[in-house]
Amino acid sequence: MIWRPLASMLGLATLAAVWLGPLPAMADRMFVGHMLMHVMVVAVAAPLLAIGLAGGRLDISSRMPALFSPILASVIELFVVWAWHMPALHHAARTSQAAQVLEQGSYLFVGLLVWLAAFGGVRHRRALAGIAGLLLTSMHMTLLGVLLTMSNRPLFEHSGLSSLTPLEDQQIGGVIMLVFGGTSYLIGGLCLLFGLLQDKRDAVSLS
Repeated sequence: MIWRPLASMLGLATLAAVWLGPLPAMADRMFVGHMLMHVMVVAVAAPLLAIGLAGGRLDISSRMPALFSPILASVIELFVVWAWHMPALHHAARTSQAAQVLEQGSYLFVGLLVWLAAFGGVRHRRALAGIAGLLLTSMHMTLLGVLLTMSNRPLFEHSGLSSLTPLEDQQIGGVIMLVFGGTSYLIGGLCLLFGLLQDKRDAVSLS
Protein backbone atom coordinates (compact mmCIF):
# COMPACT_ATOMS: atom_id res chain seq x y z
CA MET A 1 0.00 0.00 0.00
CA ILE A 2 1.35 3.38 -0.97
CA TRP A 3 0.38 5.06 2.32
CA ARG A 4 2.87 2.93 4.27
CA PRO A 5 6.01 4.08 2.43
CA LEU A 6 4.58 7.59 2.43
CA ALA A 7 4.18 7.45 6.22
CA SER A 8 7.74 6.16 6.57
CA MET A 9 9.12 8.97 4.42
CA LEU A 10 7.18 11.57 6.37
CA GLY A 11 8.46 10.08 9.62
CA LEU A 12 12.08 10.17 8.44
CA ALA A 13 11.61 13.72 7.13
CA THR A 14 10.27 14.75 10.53
CA LEU A 15 13.32 13.27 12.28
CA ALA A 16 15.63 15.05 9.84
CA ALA A 17 13.87 18.36 10.44
CA VAL A 18 14.04 17.92 14.20
CA TRP A 19 17.62 16.70 14.50
CA LEU A 20 19.29 18.60 11.66
CA GLY A 21 17.31 21.84 11.84
CA PRO A 22 17.46 24.72 14.31
CA LEU A 23 15.76 22.92 17.22
CA PRO A 24 18.90 21.37 18.83
CA ALA A 25 20.52 24.80 19.13
CA MET A 26 17.23 26.26 20.35
CA ALA A 27 16.95 23.50 22.97
CA ASP A 28 20.31 24.56 24.44
CA ARG A 29 18.83 27.94 25.34
CA MET A 30 15.10 27.35 25.73
CA PHE A 31 12.97 24.65 27.32
CA VAL A 32 10.45 25.23 24.52
CA GLY A 33 13.04 23.99 22.02
CA HIS A 34 13.61 20.84 24.06
CA MET A 35 9.89 20.15 24.30
CA LEU A 36 9.35 20.69 20.58
CA MET A 37 12.07 18.13 19.86
CA HIS A 38 10.50 15.71 22.32
CA VAL A 39 6.92 15.82 21.01
CA MET A 40 7.98 15.86 17.36
CA VAL A 41 9.93 12.63 17.90
CA VAL A 42 7.47 10.65 20.05
CA ALA A 43 4.16 12.08 18.86
CA VAL A 44 4.79 12.74 15.16
CA ALA A 45 7.81 10.83 13.80
CA ALA A 46 7.28 7.65 15.85
CA PRO A 47 3.62 7.06 14.89
CA LEU A 48 4.37 7.81 11.23
CA LEU A 49 7.27 5.33 11.24
CA ALA A 50 5.16 2.76 13.09
CA ILE A 51 2.39 3.07 10.49
CA GLY A 52 4.99 2.59 7.77
CA LEU A 53 6.41 -0.51 9.49
CA ALA A 54 3.14 -2.10 10.66
CA GLY A 55 2.47 -5.43 8.99
CA GLY A 56 5.63 -5.29 6.86
CA ARG A 57 8.86 -7.31 6.88
CA LEU A 58 10.48 -4.92 9.35
CA ASP A 59 7.61 -5.06 11.82
CA ILE A 60 9.16 -7.04 14.69
CA SER A 61 6.17 -6.68 17.02
CA SER A 62 4.73 -10.00 15.83
CA ARG A 63 8.02 -11.81 16.47
CA MET A 64 8.53 -10.28 19.94
CA PRO A 65 5.00 -10.03 21.38
CA ALA A 66 6.18 -10.02 25.01
CA LEU A 67 8.27 -6.87 24.50
CA PHE A 68 5.53 -5.20 22.47
CA SER A 69 2.82 -5.54 25.09
CA PRO A 70 1.01 -2.16 24.89
CA ILE A 71 0.74 -1.72 28.67
CA LEU A 72 4.39 -2.67 29.23
CA ALA A 73 5.48 -0.37 26.41
CA SER A 74 3.53 2.51 27.94
CA VAL A 75 5.11 1.93 31.36
CA ILE A 76 8.59 1.82 29.81
CA GLU A 77 7.92 5.11 28.01
CA LEU A 78 6.64 6.64 31.26
CA PHE A 79 9.91 5.86 33.05
CA VAL A 80 12.10 7.03 30.16
CA VAL A 81 10.22 10.30 29.56
CA TRP A 82 9.93 11.24 33.22
CA ALA A 83 13.57 10.32 33.88
CA TRP A 84 14.79 12.68 31.15
CA HIS A 85 12.71 15.45 32.69
CA MET A 86 14.48 15.17 36.01
CA PRO A 87 16.57 18.37 36.31
CA ALA A 88 19.95 16.58 36.47
CA LEU A 89 19.39 14.42 33.37
CA HIS A 90 17.75 17.27 31.50
CA HIS A 91 20.76 19.48 32.24
CA ALA A 92 23.09 16.74 30.98
CA ALA A 93 21.15 16.46 27.72
CA ARG A 94 21.25 20.23 27.30
CA THR A 95 24.99 20.61 27.92
CA SER A 96 26.42 17.38 26.45
CA GLN A 97 25.97 16.37 22.82
CA ALA A 98 26.44 12.69 23.72
CA ALA A 99 23.73 12.92 26.37
CA GLN A 100 21.42 14.69 23.92
CA VAL A 101 21.94 11.93 21.36
CA LEU A 102 21.16 9.33 24.03
CA GLU A 103 18.07 11.26 25.10
CA GLN A 104 16.71 11.63 21.58
CA GLY A 105 17.53 8.02 20.70
CA SER A 106 15.69 6.78 23.79
CA TYR A 107 12.69 8.97 22.92
CA LEU A 108 12.56 7.44 19.44
CA PHE A 109 12.96 3.92 20.83
CA VAL A 110 10.14 4.17 23.37
CA GLY A 111 7.96 6.06 20.91
CA LEU A 112 8.29 3.27 18.35
CA LEU A 113 7.81 0.69 21.10
CA VAL A 114 4.46 2.16 22.13
CA TRP A 115 3.13 2.87 18.64
CA LEU A 116 4.19 -0.50 17.19
CA ALA A 117 2.70 -2.26 20.21
CA ALA A 118 -0.59 -0.54 19.36
CA PHE A 119 -0.54 -0.55 15.55
CA GLY A 120 1.87 -3.37 14.69
CA GLY A 121 1.13 -6.83 13.34
CA VAL A 122 -0.40 -8.13 16.58
CA ARG A 123 -2.91 -5.31 17.03
CA HIS A 124 -5.95 -7.38 15.97
CA ARG A 125 -5.28 -9.92 18.74
CA ARG A 126 -5.12 -7.28 21.46
CA ALA A 127 -6.85 -4.15 20.24
CA LEU A 128 -8.23 -3.35 23.69
CA ALA A 129 -4.74 -3.52 25.21
CA GLY A 130 -3.48 -1.21 22.46
CA ILE A 131 -6.22 1.31 23.27
CA ALA A 132 -5.41 1.08 26.98
CA GLY A 133 -1.68 1.51 26.33
CA LEU A 134 -2.16 4.64 24.22
CA LEU A 135 -4.65 6.16 26.67
CA LEU A 136 -2.30 5.45 29.59
CA THR A 137 0.51 7.16 27.69
CA SER A 138 -1.76 10.10 26.92
CA MET A 139 -2.56 10.39 30.62
CA HIS A 140 1.05 10.46 31.82
CA MET A 141 2.06 12.87 29.05
CA THR A 142 -0.84 15.12 30.04
CA LEU A 143 0.11 14.91 33.72
CA LEU A 144 3.71 15.89 32.98
CA GLY A 145 2.48 18.80 30.87
CA VAL A 146 0.20 19.98 33.67
CA LEU A 147 2.98 19.78 36.27
CA LEU A 148 5.34 21.81 34.08
CA THR A 149 2.67 24.36 33.27
CA MET A 150 1.39 24.79 36.80
CA SER A 151 4.78 24.93 38.52
CA ASN A 152 5.41 28.22 40.31
CA ARG A 153 9.19 28.06 39.87
CA PRO A 154 11.54 27.10 37.02
CA LEU A 155 12.84 23.55 37.30
CA PHE A 156 15.49 23.78 34.57
CA GLU A 157 18.47 26.02 33.92
CA HIS A 158 17.72 27.67 30.60
CA SER A 159 18.83 31.16 29.69
CA GLY A 160 15.70 31.67 27.60
CA LEU A 161 15.01 34.79 25.58
CA SER A 162 14.89 38.36 26.77
CA SER A 163 11.13 38.40 26.15
CA LEU A 164 10.51 35.26 28.26
CA THR A 165 11.43 34.47 31.83
CA PRO A 166 12.69 30.91 32.55
CA LEU A 167 9.37 30.15 34.24
CA GLU A 168 7.37 31.36 31.24
CA ASP A 169 9.61 29.33 28.95
CA GLN A 170 8.94 26.23 31.06
CA GLN A 171 5.20 26.86 31.16
CA ILE A 172 4.98 27.21 27.39
CA GLY A 173 6.92 23.96 27.08
CA GLY A 174 4.42 22.33 29.43
CA VAL A 175 1.53 23.54 27.27
CA ILE A 176 3.23 22.03 24.20
CA MET A 177 3.55 18.70 26.02
CA LEU A 178 -0.03 18.93 27.26
CA VAL A 179 -1.58 19.79 23.90
CA PHE A 180 0.53 17.90 21.38
CA GLY A 181 1.97 15.06 23.44
CA GLY A 182 -1.22 14.02 25.19
CA THR A 183 -3.48 14.64 22.20
CA SER A 184 -1.46 12.50 19.78
CA TYR A 185 -1.79 9.36 21.90
CA LEU A 186 -5.45 10.09 22.65
CA ILE A 187 -6.17 10.32 18.90
CA GLY A 188 -4.28 7.06 18.35
CA GLY A 189 -6.38 5.31 20.98
CA LEU A 190 -9.59 6.65 19.48
CA CYS A 191 -8.51 5.43 16.01
CA LEU A 192 -7.97 1.94 17.42
CA LEU A 193 -11.35 2.08 19.14
CA PHE A 194 -13.05 3.13 15.90
CA GLY A 195 -11.34 0.27 14.05
CA LEU A 196 -12.40 -2.22 16.72
CA LEU A 197 -16.02 -1.06 16.59
CA GLN A 198 -15.93 -1.18 12.78
CA ASP A 199 -14.64 -4.78 12.88
CA LYS A 200 -17.39 -5.73 15.34
CA ARG A 201 -20.05 -4.16 13.12
CA ASP A 202 -18.69 -5.93 10.02
CA ALA A 203 -18.68 -9.25 11.88
CA VAL A 204 -22.29 -8.77 12.97
CA SER A 205 -23.39 -7.85 9.46
CA LEU A 206 -21.76 -11.01 8.03
CA SER A 207 -23.26 -13.33 10.63
